[in-house]
Amino acid sequence: MRDEDAADRRVDAGLVRLAQRGDATALALLLERHAPQMRAVALALLGPGPDVDDMTQEAALTALRRIGDVRDPEAVGPWLRMIVRNACRSLLRARARTEPVGDPTPPAAADADPERWLEHSALRDWVWEAIDQLSPTLRMPLVLRHFSQGVTSYEDIARACGTPVGTVRSRLNQARARLGALLTDLTAAAHSDAAARTAASRLEARETLEAAELGRFGSFTAGRWSPEVDLYLGGRRVGDRQALVRGMECDLADGVRQRPDHIVAGRTLAVWEMELISPPDDPEHCPPAVAWLLTLDGGGRVSRVRLHHSRPLRPDQARLPEAADLLV
Repeated sequence: MRDEDAADRRVDAGLVRLAQRGDATALALLLERHAPQMRAVALALLGPGPDVDDMTQEAALTALRRIGDVRDPEAVGPWLRMIVRNACRSLLRARARTEPVGDPTPPAAADADPERWLEHSALRDWVWEAIDQLSPTLRMPLVLRHFSQGVTSYEDIARACGTPVGTVRSRLNQARARLGALLTDLTAAAHSDAAARTAASRLEARETLEAAELGRFGSFTAGRWSPEVDLYLGGRRVGDRQALVRGMECDLADGVRQRPDHIVAGRTLAVWEMELISPPDDPEHCPPAVAWLLTLDGGGRVSRVRLHHSRPLRPDQARLPEAADLLV
């Protein structure tokens, strides 16, 4: 091994160990050092085109989430290139199946909980500080793609945001590029506690459902949410907070229950993924899950709610968006 190669591996090892202890600057430097090699792998597998940068950026975010998995810090270069290679191969397999170009296996399929490692590292605060500085149109698809469990495919994100699949892909590319710049800018900045925010949001989701089952959903949300809440279903505005209250009350009367499954929250966006439980006498009454995509104002109060179901609503449900069919 050449002396310069050995020196590079020692530098890599030092940066990995610092990153695994939560040093954001070290992780940023590590990804910057290996960016050319990562891009070269994508270019070799995919050929020239926009997918090269897309897959390189996606691999960088995967590496950010999984840096704690590195067992041999001196071999982090091959590990990073492997992540790019896997992302590209997923994309090529998707193309072969005639699935939408640029939609490789969603991150959640490879890692059942994308936040699992971030929840135990100071890096999560650094990442969420940057995410919260993205524009709302870029923030929503990025959070869904990389931090939700059930709304990760381009098609689901498109339905949730009410935009074409091509727009989702474009916004994800912009978001990843912008996020990379923000992460570099914020390495030395103070970061708020993302884990505490998620824990508080998880508690609020449980309290919201408990209040609903006690017949207090309207008063509970009136006290905690913004006075003017816009409600969206499938990307289309269908009412205000009162429409959501009526939908929840009708669902409960029909015997439908919700159970928190996966919660993630930043300062400006929270995602509540709920399991939907149909009544025993009508097991096909509702889809298996619904995601509440909550936009938060400067005071942390809900100002917009987007509902996304794990499968499209039936025509009879979509016909009455403000009544019992709103949530199911």
